[in-house]
Amino acid sequence: MSDAPGAARPAVVLVSGGLDSATCLAIARAEGFSCHALSFAYGQRHEAELRAAERVATALGARQHRVMRVDLAAFGGSALTDRGIAVPEAPVDGIPVTYVPARNTVFLSLALAWAEVLGAQDIFIGVNAVDYSGYPDCRPEFVAAFERLANLATRAGVEGAAPIRIRTPLISLSKAEIVRRGLGLGVAFGDTVSCYQADEEGRACGRCDSCRLRREGFEAAGVADPTRYC
Repeated sequence: MSDAPGAARPAVVLVSGGLDSATCLAIARAEGFSCHALSFAYGQRHEAELRAAERVATALGARQHRVMRVDLAAFGGSALTDRGIAVPEAPVDGIPVTYVPARNTVFLSLALAWAEVLGAQDIFIGVNAVDYSGYPDCRPEFVAAFERLANLATRAGVEGAAPIRIRTPLISLSKAEIVRRGLGLGVAFGDTVSCYQADEEGRACGRCDSCRLRREGFEAAGVADPTRYC
């Protein structure tokens, strides 16, 4: 079911509850899209980020917000889905153990399914390839390959008048640039949770890679960090 004729174009926006996805949602809204926010309970260490995603979706005017349960913890293989693997608290070489195997591939596939139902040609995801942890599914090459797949594997891609687009407005921005962009669009970053091991109240550890990147982003942007730390 698509939005009514004459209404803003629909878009699916992946919203994790973190800084990047909140900014991505704000950008989609600023571009005039009717935003359908999609979050995932995938067996991550905590669900504080899902509560943050709900706050973000509401504050930024998403038309609707859905949370899908996808049990990636059944496979494990990541510090984010297997409590037996410690979250590193220092920079590491190579792809870190916080990488969740195939996570963005799974998430984009489900977003694609919803986009077809909505009649949406645009899917927004807040991946970043500048200040990030080195995950392979955050790179432009991955996004371009998935977009090709989306237009080959769906009825909308084959028969649609316009191609399906995977929108990555943050992919070439530094974390400081993302912070500034989000603030300019009214994102309340105090509502977001980025920490890999936040407590049940959403307070950040201040030590993991995600906390480090977030803190450095606010420092480089020259604005106060609203993050609540343990």
